[in-house]
Amino acid sequence: MSPDLLPFLPFIARSKAVHFVYELATQRVVYVSAAYARLTGEPAEYVNQAVPGWLARVHPDDWQHLCQQVEQAGLGELVEDVELRVARPSGDTQWLCATVCRSHMADGKPCLSGTVRDMTRSKATAINAQKFNTKKDATLEILSHDLAAPLALMQQLTTELRAESQPSATAFTHELLQLMERTCQQGINLIRDFVDNEFLESASVVLKQERTDLGAWLRLIVEEYQRSGRHMHLHFAFHGPPHPIYAELDINKFQQVINNLFSNAIKFTPAGGSIHLRLEQRTNQASITVSDTGVGIPAPLQPILFDKFTQARRPGLRGEKTTGLGMSVIKTIVELHHGTIRFVSTEEHGTVFTIELPALVDGDSS
Repeated sequence: MSPDLLPFLPFIARSKAVHFVYELATQRVVYVSAAYARLTGEPAEYVNQAVPGWLARVHPDDWQHLCQQVEQAGLGELVEDVELRVARPSGDTQWLCATVCRSHMADGKPCLSGTVRDMTRSKATAINAQKFNTKKDATLEILSHDLAAPLALMQQLTTELRAESQPSATAFTHELLQLMERTCQQGINLIRDFVDNEFLESASVVLKQERTDLGAWLRLIVEEYQRSGRHMHLHFAFHGPPHPIYAELDINKFQQVINNLFSNAIKFTPAGGSIHLRLEQRTNQASITVSDTGVGIPAPLQPILFDKFTQARRPGLRGEKTTGLGMSVIKTIVELHHGTIRFVSTEEHGTVFTIELPALVDGDSS
């Protein structure tokens, strides 16, 4: 036991996190707190014999990340909240969170010290919440189109009916038709305002980034649209590599980016069309593309598409309204993630949006 730890023993003894000291010269754990036995079910005195087994059970996708973080800690950096998955002997997954820094023992020998805590329950809750939010946002966007489309059609039919009956209809009939038009428009506005407010409120919060498997997450989003795509007579598809691609994301914010791009694609893609999401890795960049077979963006509107309150805003093919804020906020969120967004569009041939993000690759210290 290092004398440096003595003043903190009461706190360490009660902590649920495992406190440890690893001597670099001997490559041995010289101290672990009582929480080690509670975490592993193994006696603390056998910790050095157990370490190789623990390392062998680290998830392959997290191993390189762990090595990079420990290397940074060895160089003197404080490495906080390193999340990794470890396979339990029972076969299920345990999530651990480690904080490590370089320090010196009482005799001056260099060591790594820090904490490891079990975050399996909180991570499971976070993953379930993420899945719920993904489903909620996709369902909300799809539902808004399902509800707004018949109202928009009713509004158009009422307008035409009022025009056709202009010469012979009574004043009372015209009043009723105008009331129908206003009611339809109010219903459409109410639906779209609700969705827009959900988007804007989420987009205004400070980023909270975490290491994210882009393929698994994007596939989940597309699956939600696929389940409801038949109601809009559109085809949704996801294309991604078999291996994971990781990036540092605020999932809640970036979900708004993907959902808004899907929303625009839905608005301007006629029934029978297709919307595809593709993920690729290009060296140290993750490339995400959302493409559609819709009506495209008119050439005069393309230079101002990302402007705030842009004049490029247009009602959708089914009468969907927009505030004009969406693309501006999307660009802001992407740039806050140190990424870029661009698009290519040809009228009557569809649009392709491409997002480039920094990917976590070998050597990253993120």
